[in-house]
Formats: sequence, structure tokens, C-alpha cells
Amino acid sequence: MSQKRDLTFRQLVDLSFGFFGVQIAYALQSANISRIFATLGADPHQLSFFWILPPLMGMIVQPLIGKYSDRTWCRMGRRKPYLLVGSIIAVLVMLFLPNAGSLNFSARLFLGLNMAMWFGLFSLIFLDTSINIAMQPFKMMVGDMVNEWQKTTAYSIQSFLCNAGSLAGYIFPILFTWVGIANTAPKGVVPDSVIYSFYLGAAILILCVLYTFLRVKEMPPKEYADFHGFDLEKKRQQPSQGLVQLLLKAPKTFWTVGLVQFFSWAAFLYMWTYTNGAIAHNVWHTADTASEAYQAAGNWVGVLFAVQAVGSMFWAAMIPRFKSVRLAYVVSLLVGAAGFASVYFLHDKYLLFVSYFLIGFAWAAMLALPFSLLTNALKGSPYMGSYLGLFNGTICLPQIVAAATGGLVLSLAGSQPMMLLVAGVFLVLGAVCVRFIETK
Repeated sequence: MSQKRDLTFRQLVDLSFGFFGVQIAYALQSANISRIFATLGADPHQLSFFWILPPLMGMIVQPLIGKYSDRTWCRMGRRKPYLLVGSIIAVLVMLFLPNAGSLNFSARLFLGLNMAMWFGLFSLIFLDTSINIAMQPFKMMVGDMVNEWQKTTAYSIQSFLCNAGSLAGYIFPILFTWVGIANTAPKGVVPDSVIYSFYLGAAILILCVLYTFLRVKEMPPKEYADFHGFDLEKKRQQPSQGLVQLLLKAPKTFWTVGLVQFFSWAAFLYMWTYTNGAIAHNVWHTADTASEAYQAAGNWVGVLFAVQAVGSMFWAAMIPRFKSVRLAYVVSLLVGAAGFASVYFLHDKYLLFVSYFLIGFAWAAMLALPFSLLTNALKGSPYMGSYLGLFNGTICLPQIVAAATGGLVLSLAGSQPMMLLVAGVFLVLGAVCVRFIETK
């Protein structure tokens, strides 16, 4: 086995730079989907059902991307072809999704949804599918090309760039509003401030992905085998293992980290779904989705999510300073839980900056530490991509469960602000589960 070389800081950044653009697209989706569908006429109790689709598509797509990219060795690379294709599809969908309300179809069709909502629904499916195709290769390339002692740093850089992209995506609508772009529109139509935000995000996405695509050179098969310490010829003679077989042989770390992931991602699904309604209720005292106050609340949600991204970038730089990965994980989740809980009690829009800054600590840890723990436990497995794709199920499944039960939980909780308090409880449970993770 050849010595596992260190990559320079520039090389580590290049590996993940395209993630900045991909995350702008994801941020625009997460901050505006509830707003878009509420504008199109969705009832608050229906909102969580729209959020089933993104994680469901991720749960289907990412294991397949991992499986097939594990077997892909071509002139463009191993993971990069999928990265490019996913980004191109995402750009095209981002140009169409925010225009769903402009169809002017109001007749209720199947399941009580109008034509505009069905158009938005299918656009959301394609957008999240393409984002998943573009996002997963970045995680895999770090697992492929970075040695064990640099992985926490590499995934922290990825977390930093991810949150920098989120910061940009979250503030686009309010920036466009400040320069005079309309932030209101006729009932059922998405405001221009949101539409133009998606257009700008699409342009940045493709430019950032092209930068990584052109700058990064993936390892050829022989070099990859030497780097990770396995016999390439022996590996080729072994029968290929299916995803179910790999799942049954997954290391314990896969399952214990997955348990933490369950509570963490359910909490953030509630944040994405109910923050808009919670802030409109607590600060602007409105539930009228066509009102100027509700749209102002929607813009402020983008600002709060941007503050969360700033908190995440700050904390991503702090995480490598911890000597214990488990301690960093626990502290991050507990601080995030305090941030979620405080949202329920605060009615001043500026005090909410503190809440979302603290929530950012949990988000930074969720983007970096699970993948560092898992890829080190896999010890350079030739099925790295497949395992990371399967591991995405620990991100998607909790969101599906939370989305499917969101309407029921909302009925029990009584209000959308209360759902943020429930999210805080979930992060505390996640922090408790960290104790089951074994690290070496």
C-alpha cells in the first residue's frame, strides 16, 4: 500500500467547492418550498406532505448513484459524470419551479390540489432528485481521495462551503426586495423576488460545479486500490455485492450514527416546514398567505436561515479543535436544541438571530461528523459510494417519517411555533444517542 498522502488546503477546498453552488439550490428549496406551496393554496396541515417528496427521492436516488459510480471509471472520472448531469437537470428545474403559480390554474384536481400545485409538486420531485445526484458525489470524492486524519477537516471545509452557499440562497429574496423587485404578487402567484432568486441560484450552481469538475482529477483504479490498501485484481475476481448484502454487512458505526441522524434530521424537517408559519404567527401575527405581512415573514425566514448558516460556518471552524468527535457531536446537538426551544418563546424578530445562530451549531455537526465517522469505519472499502448512498437513508427516512406525521403532530402541538419546541426535544434525544457510537 502506498503512503496515504496529505492534500493541500487548496485541494481540499477544490474537492468541495461545487457544493457551494449545490447548497444554494438546496437552500432556496428549503427556505421557500413551504412559502411557495402556501402561496399556491396549500393548507398548513398539508405542508408536511409536500416535504415527503425530497427525502423520498434522496432515499431512492443516492444509493443508486453510489452503486453505479463505484463501478464507473471513465475519462471524466468516477463520481464527476454524475455530478455534472445532476447539476444540469437542477438548473433546468430551477428555472421552472417558481413559475408554478403563473399557470393561473385554480381548479381543484386529484387529492384536492390545483394544477399549479401539481406542477410545483412534479417540479419539486425533479429538483430534489437532481440535487441529490449532484450532492452525493462531493461526499464520495472526499471518502475516495482524503486520508483518515484529514477527513474531519475535509468534511468541515465541505460544511463551511455548504453553509456559505446556504447563506447566499437564504438572503437572495430579501436582497432582491431591497433593490426594488416585487415581494408580493396576485393571490396564488409566487413573487418576483423568489423567482429571480431561483434564476440567480441556477447560474451560480452550474459555475461552481464546473469549477470542481475542471479542477479535480479523480484517482484511476490502480492508484485508488493502492491508496486504500486492497488488491485490485482480487477485488475484480470477487462477485459484486448488492445493496442489501452491503447493508447487512454494514459496520456498527453505520447504525449507531444512523440513530443520531434519525432525531437530528426529523428536527430540521420541522424547522424547514414550520418556521415560515411560526415566524408569521409569533412576530407578524398573521396566517393570511396573501398578505404583505406573511410575505415579509417569508423574507425574514430567509434572513434567519442565513444567520443559521453563519452560525454553522463559525462552528464548522471550531469542530476540528475538539479532541473527541463524540464530545463535539453532543455539544453541537444540545446547543442546537436550545436554539430550537427558544424560537417558541421569542416574539422579537431580532432576538431570533440568537436562536438560529445556535441552531447552526447542530447543522454544522450534522454535515461533517457523521460522514467522518462512517468513512473512517469503512477503512477505504471499494464500496464507499454504495455505503454513503445507503447511509443517506438515515437522512431521508427520518424526514419521511416526520413529514408523514407532521400534520398529526401539529394537531397535537396546537401551533406551528410549538413544532420548533418539538424539534428541540428531538435534538436532545439525538445527543443522548451519541453515547452509543464507537470511535477509534
